[in-house]
Amino acid sequence: MKQYDEEDIIERLRVDKTKRQAFAEVVNHYSRTLYWQVRHIVTNHEDADDIVQNTFLKAWRNIDGFEGGARLSTWLYRIAYNESMTLLNQRKETFSIDEGTEDEEDGGGYAMQLESDEYVDGDKAQMILQEAIAQLPAKQKAVFTMKYFNDMKYEDISDVTGTTIGALKASYHLAVEKITKYVRVRS
Repeated sequence: MKQYDEEDIIERLRVDKTKRQAFAEVVNHYSRTLYWQVRHIVTNHEDADDIVQNTFLKAWRNIDGFEGGARLSTWLYRIAYNESMTLLNQRKETFSIDEGTEDEEDGGGYAMQLESDEYVDGDKAQMILQEAIAQLPAKQKAVFTMKYFNDMKYEDISDVTGTTIGALKASYHLAVEKITKYVRVRS
């Protein structure tokens, strides 16, 4: 199997004759990683699938505008992050209109959703961690997910989110504190 070479891929993305095949390799290479990145933010399998699909559609439509200033993965993460935040913000507006609440700490019934989700391991510790993450505000959830699950560097997260490194470190620290507190209470 051919090794993924980003420089080669980017060169082939710039040539009409090789663009489709190169993009197919990008999709193949990043689909799973992007799915789990998004999944940890939005928690729902169908939403994560839709967001990943939208991410690749937007990337395809705008591939000619990709200048290579950032890595291709960072560009894709940024699109996926923005799509995730858009969905969460729409949901928040829907909850506040439909249910008369703006309580971000409610978690939106994620605990029941997670328990019935075939893609989440039923292990109690895993379930408690996922519930704790679901309770976080959207930005903290995204930062925690990128740092904890994907082991991204703050510089890369900054490129994805457009947030300063100092603010990211603060968000991550607050997220860890909230998760730790939640886990202690639930254990």
